[in-house]
Amino acid sequence: MRFEFATATRIIFGSGTLPEAAPLAASFGTRAFVVTGHDTKRAAALLEYLSAEGMKATVLRVTGEPTTSVAFEGAKKAKEARSDVVISFGGGSVIDAGKAIAALMTNGGEPLDYLEVIGQGKPITKQSAPFIAIPTTAGTGAEVTRNAVLASMEHKVKVSLRSPLMLPRVAIVDPELTHSMPPAVTASTGLDALTQLMEPYVSIQANPLTDAISHQGLARAGRSLRRAYEDGTDVSAREDMALASLMGGLALANAKLGAVHGFAGVIGGMYPAPHGVICARLLPFVMETNVKAMQSRAEDSPFLPRYADVAQILTGDAEATPADGVDWVQTLCSQLEIPGLSEFGVKKTDFLTIVSKTQNSSSMKGNPIKLTDDELSQILDQAI
Repeated sequence: MRFEFATATRIIFGSGTLPEAAPLAASFGTRAFVVTGHDTKRAAALLEYLSAEGMKATVLRVTGEPTTSVAFEGAKKAKEARSDVVISFGGGSVIDAGKAIAALMTNGGEPLDYLEVIGQGKPITKQSAPFIAIPTTAGTGAEVTRNAVLASMEHKVKVSLRSPLMLPRVAIVDPELTHSMPPAVTASTGLDALTQLMEPYVSIQANPLTDAISHQGLARAGRSLRRAYEDGTDVSAREDMALASLMGGLALANAKLGAVHGFAGVIGGMYPAPHGVICARLLPFVMETNVKAMQSRAEDSPFLPRYADVAQILTGDAEATPADGVDWVQTLCSQLEIPGLSEFGVKKTDFLTIVSKTQNSSSMKGNPIKLTDDELSQILDQAI
């Protein structure tokens, strides 16, 4: 047995921990480059804390999922401001943008120099500028991952800038920051977290540490996602989901993902569909297809029983089967009103292109069994 486990240098979890960001940032320098989402007012408290520490802040607003140009221009702006620490305050897109900016600040060049699949794939050789990640959603776990997902408008695909040198210096997870998420965002981000706990658990690169983390995270998401969706003020449910999201990030960063995320990177690059919604819509159909594929041509696969484990964790039934797990997830997606992919412009005539790109995605390398083009097309047909 051999495996590695890497994460942010320091993780701070707990309600009311946001004020701790300012003194930590001040330990890295005097000028902060703050990356926020579309509503910059949400970061007002953070900016006040930084000011109280005597720090100057330059703010970059990221309004959608980050692109290669956003990362490049952001790094340029951060260097012009002589920033010595980058802070992301927002959802996964904001955190990925900040992560990419911090890496480009010290390594130079542009994203395509380093991007996998569509770029030159050069290794990142220098430690990123000090980076603090503060998530305000409970979904991606990007605060503890070693990659930044960027969209290339030219190639119409989303790919990762990836290196252990990109891991945040500090991740501050304050569940209170997630209380204002509306139900639809709670649903999509929460199901993304659920996916990112499940796929590492059934991944071909799962290890004892990621197994333990995924198990605990699945249990928390299973008991609390619906509650957080129905009542955003449910403190314990919000805390569970913030922790499940963090655990999903820890797991996926140290064990590969699978077909859901193989699809998600492609579809997200081709259509204006939120990442969490894509994952949520695909998850039950990928689960079902993986199980049937292993039952038909890999009965002895060590990953097949893991789908029974997942079902038992989520349902609380020690006798639950993989099919029960699929039904549970499908029911949850219906209750959380996850739309079909056709609502974002996905058409059957696009399947060939989507499947071809998905087969080449890095996430597919972690799927518990190699799926055929026909199987991938059937998944899309169900999810559309």
